[in-house]
Formats: sequence, structure tokens, C-alpha cells
Amino acid sequence: MVKSCWKPSMEGDRLLWHKDLGSHVSGEFSMAVIQANNLLEDQSQLVSGQLSSMNSGPSGTFIGVYDGHGGPETSRFVNDTLFPNLKRLVSEHREVSANVIKKAFMATEQDFISSVRDQWHFKPQIAAVGTCCLVGIICDGVLYVGNAGDSRVVLGRANRSFSEVTAIQLSRDHNANIASVRDELHSLHPDDAQIVVLKHNIWRVKGIIQISRSIGDAYLKKAEFNREPLLAKFRLPAPFKKPILSPEPSTSTHKLSSTDQFLIFASDGLWEQLSNQDAVNIVHSYPRNGIARRLIKAALQVAARKREMRYLDLQNIGRGIRRHFHDDITVTVVFLNSPMVNKISARNICSIRAGE
Repeated sequence: MVKSCWKPSMEGDRLLWHKDLGSHVSGEFSMAVIQANNLLEDQSQLVSGQLSSMNSGPSGTFIGVYDGHGGPETSRFVNDTLFPNLKRLVSEHREVSANVIKKAFMATEQDFISSVRDQWHFKPQIAAVGTCCLVGIICDGVLYVGNAGDSRVVLGRANRSFSEVTAIQLSRDHNANIASVRDELHSLHPDDAQIVVLKHNIWRVKGIIQISRSIGDAYLKKAEFNREPLLAKFRLPAPFKKPILSPEPSTSTHKLSSTDQFLIFASDGLWEQLSNQDAVNIVHSYPRNGIARRLIKAALQVAARKREMRYLDLQNIGRGIRRHFHDDITVTVVFLNSPMVNKISARNICSIRAGE
């Protein structure tokens, strides 16, 4: 397995890192990440090759985007842990499936909760750190998706003449600002009138967090962490009997066709600035080399216009302060040269991690 070196931006933005073009077993990919927080909370990875612990097991490409909140600890933990859990489960089940992805999420959640418990007495704030988790696996011409949170994967599908590409969202957002998510929360917590609260025109779960599913956030899942020494600002005033957030991902399976051109995996920092169709149009209209970096630039240009400032001025704002203008943004664009994975060559076996 080969770990790529990440390059700082050549465009003057010192907080931007990128891998402009690489190969995976069924095409090419481009990755980029820009930091806005004091500590980068986004993590991501792409692994192409064996998807199980057995040489005879299935092969393909794994993509993960982990958008942390409250700190980088959970997203880093998931970047280290989720794929090994997936490989173990693929080996046990002898297949890639939506059910295997779900089990990998749950195993990773259990591992992190155990880590929180181990650190509770000397690092209690770890209980208030979590991450959204988006995973895609391309294997034998099928895309498997698992998502917990509001990161998103969007497919670019060409029309018959390949002159235009339509955006198709393949993951479900778990954000309390979506009416169906609020309905789901009310149905799961019928006795809690404050399960979602509108604050400053933004719906939040318990008035705290926008997402309804995540890895981590132990203080909203286990009552044992809703107490001292966790800081009072994180603790809920009333005890709870069942988890408020869920680590269980929504999953989907999509059989790839010849008109399926590419996939955009990104944290919500991108989707806050660009619509699905805008992002797909950009990927369709420009060369593959550096396309993830181009998407980030387009998002930053929109963010700058919203604040009535120049893009160049935004580039000069440092991390931390920059979070007032945009979030950390992670983008991975995966091109689909062929919907079927045939023979794997040595040149397209790779493992790349961003955000470190």
C-alpha cells in the first residue's frame, strides 16, 4: 500500500492541501481539504485494492469522509479504525454489503465509546467530541453507501449524448433542519417535547447540535457521561434513558451504469456553499487534474461573496477566525472509467489519508 504525500496549495492559500490526481482500481480520483478551524476537524481517506483481510476476498475502492465537531479526536479515531473494522467484517461475511458497512459503523462506535471510558477521568471533554461519517465502497460494479450525519455523496450521471450531467444525491442527510429528520426524532422520543429546539432560526437536537446521527458524542448517547467532570456547558439538565443521537448509518446500494461518470464525496462545508448540481457542473466542465481543489475554490468564492469580500482577502484570513466565514471543507472526486472492476494492477493499489 502506498501513502501519498500531500502538497500545499500553489494558489497562495496556506491552509489548502491536495492530491490533484491519482488512480484507483476502476478509474481516477482527486482529493483536497481546506482548514478553517484552529485544529482541522475533517479527516478523509481513500483505499483501493483488497477490501478484506484475505487475499482471495473482494477488491475495490473505499472512500471515507469524516467531518468532526467539538475537536479532531473522533474523526482521527475513525480514520484509524473504521476501515480495519470493515476489512475484518468483509472477511467474516465473505462479501461487501450494506449490512457489513452498518456493522463496521457500530463496531467503530463501540471502540470509540470504550476509548472515552478509558480517558474519562483525565480527559472528560473527549465525551463531547464526535464526527459525521460518510463511507462509499465501489466493488464489482456496485456502489455501497453508508452515512451518519450531513456529509454527502452526489453522483454525476451523463445524458445519452454525454453533453450534460445530472446530479443525483445518493446519501441521506441527518440534519435537524430537515423536516423528515425532526419527524424521525419526535417519533423516537415521543415524551420529549424539547428533542428539537429552534434557536436563531436553526433547528438543533436538544438545542445543542444540528445532526441526529454521528460517531462519538458520548455525552448524548450514554447517561454515564452526562455528569461531572464533563464541563457544565455540555451537560443536559435532565437525565435521559435512551440515546439522543444514533451511530447507525442510513445505507443504500447503487448499481453503476455506463452513464455514471463520477462521484463527489464531501463534508457539509462544501454543500453549504454549492448545490449538488453546481458541484456536478463544475466537475463535468473542467479537467480531472485538480478538480477537487477547483470545487473548494468555487465554494470559497461563494463564501466570500456572501460576506461581500474578495476571494483573495478570504485567502489571507487565518485558521480559527476563518471559521466565521466557512467550515473545514473536504472533497474527494472519484471518476468511474468503467462500472466493472476487472483485473487489479499494481499501479492502482493505494491508500491515501487526508487531514493528518
